[in-house]
Amino acid sequence: MMPRLNRKLALEAPVRVADGAGGFVETWVALGEVWAEVIARSGRVHDGGGLPLARTSYKVTVRSAPVGSDARPLPQQRFREGARVFRIETVADRDLAGAYLTCFVREEALT
Repeated sequence: MMPRLNRKLALEAPVRVADGAGGFVETWVALGEVWAEVIARSGRVHDGGGLPLARTSYKVTVRSAPVGSDARPLPQQRFREGARVFRIETVADRDLAGAYLTCFVREEALT
């Protein structure tokens, strides 16, 4: 079955930038946009340092890109859709032909 790539997501990578005081801060840089199918998998609520934190996992399917290409998602990168952020945990080929990638991601938001 072909995925329904009906959501436009920005692919972002973390970048360490000097903070001017001898340390670094992490910021995010956009690598481009991808069309994706986003399917919810599971969700739960846990303690986030005194605040309830909702954690939901998703399966995100995108077109494949060559290994080493900036367009190929990697673990530790993230997808952004407006104010929503999906951190990429793992990436795998969806099919034997290598036409699509499946990214297992999680979204966290305060409840």
